Amino acid sequence: MNTEKMKINVRQHDILSFEKEFAENGFVKDEKPLLNKIQELNEAQNPIEISQLLTIAALSRMHGNQKDTIAVAWLNKAIELNSENTMALKYLSQYDWKNFSSLLEQLVFPNIRETDNRTAKRKIAEQYINNCRTFLEQIEEEVAHIKNQKKNAALYENKPAVAKYEEMEETLGEVIEKTSALLKSAEEYEESISGVFHTSIYYESVKKLIEELQELKKEWTNLFIEEEQGDAASLSSLEELEQMVGLDTVKKRVRDFYQFLSYQKSRKKLGFMIQDELSLNMIFTGNPGTGKTTLARLMAKIYHELGVLPSAEVVETDRSQLIGGYMGQTEENVRSVVKQAVGGVLFIDEAYSLKREGQSGNDYGQTAIDTLVSLMTGSEFGGKFAVILAGYPEEMRQFLDGNHGLRSRFPASNMIHLPDYTPNELLAIGERIVSANDYVLTEDGKRALLKRVEKEQVDESFGNARAVRNIVLDAIFSKGSRKSNDQEILKYTLLQESDFVCEEENNSIDPAKELNNLIGLAKVKEEIKKIIAFVKVQQLRQTKAKKNLPIQLHAVFTGNPGTGKTTVAKLYAQFLKDCGILKRGHLVVTSRADFVAGYVGQSAIKTRKKIREALGGVLFIDEAYSLLGTSGQDFGKEVIDTLVMEMTNHNENLVVILAGYPNETSALLQSNPGLTSRFKKFIHFDDYSPAELIEIMKMYAANYDYALSDEAITMLEDQLPTVSTDGNGRFATNIMDEAVQLQALRLSDQLEQGINPDVSTISADDIKYVLNGYRRKFEG
Repeated sequence: MNTEKMKINVRQHDILSFEKEFAENGFVKDEKPLLNKIQELNEAQNPIEISQLLTIAALSRMHGNQKDTIAVAWLNKAIELNSENTMALKYLSQYDWKNFSSLLEQLVFPNIRETDNRTAKRKIAEQYINNCRTFLEQIEEEVAHIKNQKKNAALYENKPAVAKYEEMEETLGEVIEKTSALLKSAEEYEESISGVFHTSIYYESVKKLIEELQELKKEWTNLFIEEEQGDAASLSSLEELEQMVGLDTVKKRVRDFYQFLSYQKSRKKLGFMIQDELSLNMIFTGNPGTGKTTLARLMAKIYHELGVLPSAEVVETDRSQLIGGYMGQTEENVRSVVKQAVGGVLFIDEAYSLKREGQSGNDYGQTAIDTLVSLMTGSEFGGKFAVILAGYPEEMRQFLDGNHGLRSRFPASNMIHLPDYTPNELLAIGERIVSANDYVLTEDGKRALLKRVEKEQVDESFGNARAVRNIVLDAIFSKGSRKSNDQEILKYTLLQESDFVCEEENNSIDPAKELNNLIGLAKVKEEIKKIIAFVKVQQLRQTKAKKNLPIQLHAVFTGNPGTGKTTVAKLYAQFLKDCGILKRGHLVVTSRADFVAGYVGQSAIKTRKKIREALGGVLFIDEAYSLLGTSGQDFGKEVIDTLVMEMTNHNENLVVILAGYPNETSALLQSNPGLTSRFKKFIHFDDYSPAELIEIMKMYAANYDYALSDEAITMLEDQLPTVSTDGNGRFATNIMDEAVQLQALRLSDQLEQGINPDVSTISADDIKYVLNGYRRKFEG
């Protein structure tokens, strides 16, 4: 009993601490302990305490936003748990009226036509009657709620709230009166349809009442949207710009542009002649989700505010809407969208896709560009609309370089690059998205969100704000899709760490266990373990604010074919992912053919494409020495130069492993000083011994429920030293594959003789036959 009293005293002390902080500051600075305390309590056992804490949490949120819908929900819950919570009642009386906005949504009536047949008319009349009765049955409780809230608002002298509740009561009274009249008229209308004599009087009465109800519904809706419309209308384009997260450089450029246009407008008012107007056409470059479309809409609003363009409308289009499939259609499409954009802005996303490299005669991309330029400068539409082109930075640069007529219409000063968002900016965007969906992002939720962002932020394809939106919506889906008996209010308002955690693939491997299970490779295992241990310790030192040595992760694997280089590279990638160095931990296996092309410039493009595919993982280049080539016209050098540059650009986001014979790989490294400086770790893979090859065979066979007989093992021990085992591990698996096929041939003979064979054992005869065949094939 004393223990329970102590717990109660501790809880009351915590509540008093929160109340004191709120009374002093008007808010609680760190809401995490407050929310944790609410989650620790049980609604059935501690309703009053939870009610107090929810009230403090709600009012703390309202300190920053008086219209916070989450806070209103928490206050409602607080009153539900404790109907005598005067603090919650006082504040809720100011805002609860907004919760009645959807009260009249059920008053929906299908169209009624005098020309319909009797059956259709009767069905519609029945719907009218049912809708009216349902509404009138339920509305009494809502009317009582409104009166009670008006009483509370009057009690706490909330005059604006009292006035709002009085407007609601008046409008609702008229709605109830009209709905009752409609119910009576609908019943009479139904009777007239069923009777012998049908009159249009009832039809007209019903129709008139529905029209009056529709008007009252509009009045009701206006009670709730006027305030919001006023707030939205009060924001200028520059205020909207400032509300955007990050983009400081972009904001300055736009503010300068706005100021110059204002300056030119003032000069015109003073009567000065302006012969050369500033071009309104702009180019926005940036990766996905950096805000290009949002900024285009904002520029349209700026142009309209300053009177430069008569409309703030933005016509958004892309290649799919502009390029036609036959001669003449493209010109029509471009002219059509330009007509729509007159007076406003034409926004073309991914504009570089209009002109594709190496396009055929059937691709009308250049036609679209030429038509657009013509319309931008012609007398019919010239100067009557602005064009904003958007796309990836590099692609847009190449696109404009190849279209000089288009580029001349876009001054360099009107080209704005939107950089990728920083992690903190992405978190701020995430919090806005969370808030817009009426959730609260907890501190551990913020960390989990950042972790998800970091995992996905691997290359230029990362979607920035779009990616964050998808992550948040995925977390909301995760929360809502999990089965739970928890009905507490915070379940519906908090996004926590558990909501952002992705389930790892079930087939994920344990790289340490897999490495230890490999046959032989003692020195290789030791080297890999040393690298991983070094990485882990450096990470630990970093948490202790110690200076770290640079981590060299690129490696050279030398050895003959079949010695396990690719297998170890895959485990190495998984190790680095588990350590948190690599985000994906995948292995991309390549060779010369994946990089080298037939003409200048194309090899660099192929190389960058392959590197982009490997970002966040390991790029494994097999027989890497072949990149050197043998002729003066070979483009391998272009590959090597590009590889060195990209390794520098992507730093720890890319690990490269060069594989091949020792001498040839050494020659490759010496061909480029940049390669030499980036590869400090050399790991040699020795050939397997006969005993290790036999172990590989046994393990390979066991994976498929086969086993070597003792006699077969003895034969292998005797014969392998005398056989060329070129291929190492591949040689071992090839021997077993052949032996299994020979066993099948041998067993088929036994089956024909009525013998029940042993289907799992590979015999000495199977092995002998395979080895003899191998000698004949490879040793002449």
